[in-house]
Amino acid sequence: MKLTIEKNFTTINQSTERIINITYEKEQDSLLELIIKRVLVNKKTADPLDGFIYQKLLKTDQQKIKKKLIQHFPNGIATLKLKSCSDIDYEPLQKLLINENFKEADQLTNQHLCKLVKTKNNIEKKWLYFTDIQFLPTEDLFTLDFLWKIYSRGKFGFSVQKQIWIKSNKNWDILWEKISWTSNGSMKRYPQEFQWTIQAPEGHLPLFNQLRGTQTLSYLFKNITWE
Repeated sequence: MKLTIEKNFTTINQSTERIINITYEKEQDSLLELIIKRVLVNKKTADPLDGFIYQKLLKTDQQKIKKKLIQHFPNGIATLKLKSCSDIDYEPLQKLLINENFKEADQLTNQHLCKLVKTKNNIEKKWLYFTDIQFLPTEDLFTLDFLWKIYSRGKFGFSVQKQIWIKSNKNWDILWEKISWTSNGSMKRYPQEFQWTIQAPEGHLPLFNQLRGTQTLSYLFKNITWE
């Protein structure tokens, strides 16, 4: 097995995925011990490798493995990092992402963002404008982004979208095309024209109100200071 305990994984490439899948078929106990050592023993922050292994083991038919997995990680592998300045419970979102219910997770993420803004200005929101971004606590933004990344093999998240935007020379049209938010130059229709599976392009999720212009997303990217 070529997966090391110390290494940090920002994404899961095909080679790593192949190793995990082969090991899953033959040595599920080895995978379980790996994430126990990485996250619990070494007190390492969970990353996409840990999230992917956790998701795989959660589907096992071996009850002994599943029981031990739940004993060590009763609320998901990211439990210790679900921090909020506004006492928001991110466990439901984590469960949706663990099970790859990305459409529901996307809707809940938007609700959380609107709730975070409401706690600051006491105004009900269904979507955010660029003037609202200043009210989003960095701690909560990190938690939302963290959950999306570790349960999507590193493919989804606001920080992932920001990196694609930077690599696109901050050209919004190129970004929309790369993350597949447009079709033939026109914004796709929600929700039927978006992809809600792990096969979606990198950065495709979570969605944001890009139909209202680029200012809001631009301000959000500026608020994301972790890389």
